[in-house]
Amino acid sequence: MRTRTTLAAAATAALLLALTGCGDSQAETEAKCVKAVKARAEGDKSKPKACDSLSEDDYNTLVIGAILEEEGLGNVGENPEDLLDYAEDGVVDNP
Repeated sequence: MRTRTTLAAAATAALLLALTGCGDSQAETEAKCVKAVKARAEGDKSKPKACDSLSEDDYNTLVIGAILEEEGLGNVGENPEDLLDYAEDGVVDNP
């Protein structure tokens, strides 16, 4: 009886360990998602398969971040004046 219980516990632990090790980390998933979002054809707003495991909020945040980065506003937190500059004429005038 003890042998079966021990074996079942060991098998369960091995399965959980294997399943945990197989998945990508959150950072890896986000990086793949950003890459897939940037690779979409212009005008395509569908959610790439690489982003399926992300929550809707995380996905929307990554999409907005990718758009801001593409427009030269990726570091708005460091240079908030860039956002005002972009709002004026649609261009960020970096020195």
